[in-house]
Amino acid sequence: MHTDLAPEQEAKRDRLLAVLGELPGVAVAFSGGIDSTVVAQAAFLALGTKAVAVTADSASVPRSELATARDLAARIGIRHVVVKTDEFDNPDYLKNDGTRCYHCKSELYSRVGRLLPELGVPVIASGANLDDRGDYRPGLAAAAEHAVRHPLQEAGFTKADVRAVARHWNLPTWDKPAAPCLSSRLAPGLAVTPERTRRVEEAEAFLRSLGLRDCRVRYHEGDLARVEVPADDVARIAAGPVRSDLTREFHRLGFKFVTLDLDGFRSGSLNELVPLELKARFTPTAKQP
Repeated sequence: MHTDLAPEQEAKRDRLLAVLGELPGVAVAFSGGIDSTVVAQAAFLALGTKAVAVTADSASVPRSELATARDLAARIGIRHVVVKTDEFDNPDYLKNDGTRCYHCKSELYSRVGRLLPELGVPVIASGANLDDRGDYRPGLAAAAEHAVRHPLQEAGFTKADVRAVARHWNLPTWDKPAAPCLSSRLAPGLAVTPERTRRVEEAEAFLRSLGLRDCRVRYHEGDLARVEVPADDVARIAAGPVRSDLTREFHRLGFKFVTLDLDGFRSGSLNELVPLELKARFTPTAKQP
């Protein structure tokens, strides 16, 4: 059953459909997260077979997220293509100096761009919304270099609008927590490797088995895991039996040290370690469309 939207959100929904409907065809960079899912749904409603969802697959993508993307594309009905990306072959990506996301998105958009003639569409679209402006987003710089459209921004969507429209369209991810790539868990300066991303994936799967939705395992130098959970869950995770099980599992995965962040979960906390000059270079100005 469709939920009601506020009048201004109805207007944004209609604007989103109009923005996409004006395109001759579109390839949506589709991670299976809430933002790109709303764009994929809108693209399918507006363009039908002239819309395609393209999902990247590499060692930085959790297997669970890839499966979710496949399921969501099938639910929407949109044509879905999974492409292997080779960011792990790029030394500039692996060194993780704070520009990793730029190199990752450059690889993705380059790969999708080469596929456009085969897919039969001329435009790439992302799931970036207005709240992504004014934050540290190297990927948006890569998008600009590849003429990627941001339909949610063009239609005036905030994150709250995205969630409201996703719920209105009965998309199961309407309240899904953000799920950035596994490489984003590695502290700047710590080289990205498939082994490290695998450890993070398995460690976060263990945390979710404890009933945690919003959680992160931040990987620091010296094989140190810094665990972030909601502040209300800190005491439970630190209590005897749970703490013992957690540290045992993390040591089994290869972490030498396990710490619990008393500040609790906060998205993008590793951005605090990014040099100021990079933040200035890759932080867009927050402007309304």
